[in-house]
Amino acid sequence: MSRLDQFPVGASLTLADLENDVHPVLHRLRAVEPVSWLPALNAWLVTRRDLAIEVMRKPDLFTVDHAGFSTAQVVGPSMLSLDGGEHLRHRGPFEAPFRLGAVQARFSGVVAAHVEELLDGLTARGRAELRREFAGPLAVKTMITALGLDDTETSVAAVLGWYDAIVDAVTRVTAGEPVSQAGRAAFAALKDNLLPALKRPPETSLLAAAAGMAGGLSEDQIVSNAAVLLFGGIETTEGMIANALYFLLTQPDILNLVRTNSSLWPAVIEESLRLEPAAAVVDRYAVQDVRLGQAQLAAGELVRVSLAAANRDPAVFANPDTFDPFRPNLRAHVTFAQGPHVCLGLHLARLEAHVALAQLLTRLPGLQLENPEAARPRGLVFRKPPALRATWPV
Repeated sequence: MSRLDQFPVGASLTLADLENDVHPVLHRLRAVEPVSWLPALNAWLVTRRDLAIEVMRKPDLFTVDHAGFSTAQVVGPSMLSLDGGEHLRHRGPFEAPFRLGAVQARFSGVVAAHVEELLDGLTARGRAELRREFAGPLAVKTMITALGLDDTETSVAAVLGWYDAIVDAVTRVTAGEPVSQAGRAAFAALKDNLLPALKRPPETSLLAAAAGMAGGLSEDQIVSNAAVLLFGGIETTEGMIANALYFLLTQPDILNLVRTNSSLWPAVIEESLRLEPAAAVVDRYAVQDVRLGQAQLAAGELVRVSLAAANRDPAVFANPDTFDPFRPNLRAHVTFAQGPHVCLGLHLARLEAHVALAQLLTRLPGLQLENPEAARPRGLVFRKPPALRATWPV
């Protein structure tokens, strides 16, 4: 029996089915084909939470260390694209600077200042596109600080330009194209700007702190890891803040509660992370022929773990499509992945979201979306609102 016959639901899906209102599709897959072959992706898609966790926790069976991993072709090997001892060697220097206490001490005031500056420029206008004019710039400014570039002439626009070119290059490599000249040039420019930051005292930036503990990592290897942090710190944090804003501005009862009770912020952020993770999938490759659930995978095949589906598994989350910050198992979501590749920047991302949302809703009390339906999160790999056009009284 062919795979098309074994997995008819997966075989019927198009990329459009997976980009827009994907959650009904993921529910259907999870119910009948929790590990399904999708010709549209040329990959397996895992939608059940327990199986998703199994893939992420077993790097000996499901690895990122594969020639097909596109990010490594653009920025070089890094903690994102290595497993085993090499992964630990690349990730280790960055662990301490990204721990909760270190992040809070270094970034609480910095993030608050960035948010205040952005809101100072928006408040009197009465209208903004909050993803590109608030969430995105905050993520970029925070990463400029983290990488030690805020004492240089490096601008937000320059960092965004490098970021966009690197992301485009990775996307093109994923589609089978060679690394673009623009991608190479952007990474070279990023490297030229980061190298001086590596030589500064450890207290000046997270990157300098990591470089001080790098041991056997070369400067090129540190920069490759910094590029990965830049990507994650911009793309997923922007999406995380934008998605949370979408849910709050379309849930007036929850919005009113959080306005009057600031202790609810952590729960609101966790529930938003569960309901719509900014990074909807993570990729692994089968190390050998292996059985997962009822599916037989061949060595080398791409396995895409749907974090979005795992987070709405009804076996774990009651009423999984409902935004409920009072559910008892809020932190059972897998938005930051699990296993050795759990997100390094999760504490910084949570801090940014908390400060950004609390200050925004305090400064703009009449905030509302112009067109809630147009702001619904979408995307195949990274899910966020295409735009968050909002107004408020001035």
